Amino acid sequence: MSEQSIYTWKKRFGSFQPDDVRRLKQLEQENARLKKLVAERDLEIEVMKEIAAKKW
Repeated sequence: MSEQSIYTWKKRFGSFQPDDVRRLKQLEQENARLKKLVAERDLEIEVMKEIAAKKW
């Protein structure tokens, strides 16, 4: 790990308490899960549009 990485980490997370770091990780995980759900929903919508276009 480079010194610059350490300074960047300290700048970003230096004032965080352990509970804040845990909450941030939880929010990042939830955000990733929601992004996945939206991507899957968008894919389903596209498939439905293709199916509907072929029937007409």
